[in-house]
Amino acid sequence: MGSLDVAVIGGCGHVGLPLGLAFAQRGLQTAAYDINQAAVDMVCAGAMPFDEPGAPEVLREVLDRGTFGAGTDPVILSRADVVVVVIGTPIDKHLNPEVLVVPSAIAQVSDHLVDGQLLVLRSTVYPGVTAAVERQLATAGRSIDVAFCPERIAEGKAMVELFSLPQLVSGRTPAIRTRAARLFRHLTPEIVELLPEEAELAKLFTNTWRYIKFATANQLFMIANDFGLDYSRIRQALAHEYPRAQDLPGAGLAAGPCLLQDTMQLAAFNNNQFTLGHSAMLINEGLPLYTVARLERRFDLSQLTVGVLGMAFKAESDDIRSSLSYRLKRILAFKAKRVLCTDPYISIDPDLVSLEQVLSEADILVIGAPHEAYREMETELPVVDLTNLRGEGSLV
Repeated sequence: MGSLDVAVIGGCGHVGLPLGLAFAQRGLQTAAYDINQAAVDMVCAGAMPFDEPGAPEVLREVLDRGTFGAGTDPVILSRADVVVVVIGTPIDKHLNPEVLVVPSAIAQVSDHLVDGQLLVLRSTVYPGVTAAVERQLATAGRSIDVAFCPERIAEGKAMVELFSLPQLVSGRTPAIRTRAARLFRHLTPEIVELLPEEAELAKLFTNTWRYIKFATANQLFMIANDFGLDYSRIRQALAHEYPRAQDLPGAGLAAGPCLLQDTMQLAAFNNNQFTLGHSAMLINEGLPLYTVARLERRFDLSQLTVGVLGMAFKAESDDIRSSLSYRLKRILAFKAKRVLCTDPYISIDPDLVSLEQVLSEADILVIGAPHEAYREMETELPVVDLTNLRGEGSLV
């Protein structure tokens, strides 16, 4: 590709690829830069490296049109007016944010950045990272505008929400905010401007709020369940024609690559003075162990085979990052005679077996990811259904 409007660092991942495709579909000359050669090869061949409804058709369209390409050579970054970084801030095994990941990634490609470019940080970052990147570039004598414009899409809805959700745009000056707004108006007409630190917290607040809501639901589920009462039945009754209870979630394994991570980042930012966030973590991360402990009261697991249905972190997804179904599997591997796991969307785990084998060899079933395929599944086996997917209750 020649001159580019946009280049996306991490452009073949779950966040970067849908964004790049969206820009390319709107006519911007776009390139995805990624160090994952296998993913780049798939994209260049017109195949998505992960499931995202609506994306395969757009990928083929923009490749045919010539507005999109992918590569592993960082030289493509130097040809772009805008460089978007979708490398977020992970947490380590001690739940501490690794705040240098984004600055380090930018340092590795800094020789290919060009003065006058707009550098957009897109994934979630620890508060202050935008300012750190600004200082990093200034210290190196670079004249590059830096904006933080957090992604807000839900996995599985990217190709709809990229065009429908208002975009948060932040920059240190009005000119930078205007420049970033001009970019994202190619996708959505509604722009909300903030300062970088406000936008960084806005992103963390969003995911933390969802995580706390899920923890509230899971705690209420445990209370009801411990007294032999069905949380899903109670929830349905209290929410019926009652608007102030419509946002009470169902119970379930609250996981994925963002919610716990961002809640812990917010805790670290506040000097670990975040009792509510830490409590939410204990509840949500503890639900697999709670579920197995309840099963042990009813069954002698040491003599039984348990089947886990759905290993992705959410329904209708092939993404296993931070999936609590795998934590459930590890606990059951110690407690049960045998564990069999299945998922219709996941092909990268060689230990998974077919649903037919699970149904024929298991003694108990636990629904991890509530895929639609399990809603009408015919079985005589006991089914633990935390989300009440099958409408038969959520008691354990």
